[in-house]
Formats: sequence, C-alpha cells, structure tokens
Amino acid sequence: MLKAVLFDMDGVIVDTEPLHCKAYYKMFEAINIQVSDELYESFTGQASLPICKQLCEIFNLSETPKTLVNLKRKFFKELFFNDPSLTLIGGVLDLIKEYHRNGLTLVLASSASMTTINNVFTRFNLDKYFIAKLSGADLKASKPHPEIFINAAKASGFSRQECFVIEDSTNGIKAALNAGIYCIGFKSPNSKNQDYSKADNVISNFEEISFKKVVQLF
Repeated sequence: MLKAVLFDMDGVIVDTEPLHCKAYYKMFEAINIQVSDELYESFTGQASLPICKQLCEIFNLSETPKTLVNLKRKFFKELFFNDPSLTLIGGVLDLIKEYHRNGLTLVLASSASMTTINNVFTRFNLDKYFIAKLSGADLKASKPHPEIFINAAKASGFSRQECFVIEDSTNGIKAALNAGIYCIGFKSPNSKNQDYSKADNVISNFEEISFKKVVQLF
C-alpha cells in the first residue's frame, strides 16, 4: 500500500536546471575548459562534488574539485537571486498539495546542496508539505548510488515497498531502482537526453499521477 512519495527537486519540483546549466558553463569559462553537451548531460542528477572530481580528472586540472564546487555555487547563487525565470514546474504544486491532503508522507531527496534546497523551499513555501529534506551533497555517494533514496525511505518511516520516487534523470532513475523503490520517470522539459527506459512508469505531466491514479499502482 502506498504511504510515501520521494521527490527529486531539480527538474521535478523547481525549474533550476537552466540556472545550474548557466552556472556550470560560467564556471567552465572561468577555468578555461570546453565541456561538450554530451558530457554535461551525462552529469544530470549527480551532486556538484562528484561532477567536479570528474572534470578535474578529464581535463587534468590544477584546481581542486572543492574549488570548482565553490566557484559553481557562487555563480548559481547570483543567478538564483537575480534570474526572474526561476519557477516551479507546471502542475507540481497542485500534485504536492493533493498528495499531502490525502495523507501521503512526502520526502525530498535531491542532489542539490542543502543551502539550495532551503532557498527553494523558502521561496516557494514548501516546507509545510514535507516531513524531511535530504541532500545528496551531504552523502558519501552520489546518484546513481542508491544511498539517498534508501535514506529517504527510512526518513519517511515506511518500507521501500510503500514508497515511490519521482525522478527526471538517468542517474536518479538508476538510484531509485538500485534502492529497490518503484520509480516514475518524469520527462522534464529541461532534462534533455535522459534515459527513461528503466523507469517503472514514465509520464510527461503530473496529471498522469494524480492521487487517485497513483494509488492504483500499489
């Protein structure tokens, strides 16, 4: 029986992917590296530190991964507070409210830093709907490792069989499945070239997983 929903944030709840993209490419320019679209897209769903570790290895950089993370976060912070394009994904607030109203337990499981998570939740007044928020940046392993979703299920207070994940990235879908949790792949308009083939269910709008429809899956 369905008891809890584990939400990703970027590309599922809030449209931060374009801001992250702008911030990363500002960072790439600042350290004078050329990152292909294919390589950048392969990073979707991962936390900043493992991404920057890969960049240091691929481009043989003298800067430390932590230096790159701090540079990227500086650019992202500037964009977060100044870019007017930041909005919630269409239909997600109604879905969150409907799930909450019907007694489902909601947990956030995002690769974003906790600072970014808190900024988003404050800006859009989301804290009252979620019992816990987990940041992949605080964990040893990043998606596609299942750690964040295993911990999110524990935080919900229910078994993994009583939860499902909403994810928009290849790495996030793999993480959910590696955790043994039912995964709904959301084809977010801002998460390009992601592989949804391994998701248990694939949607392109949130009306497809309204409370009445989703409880029939469990």
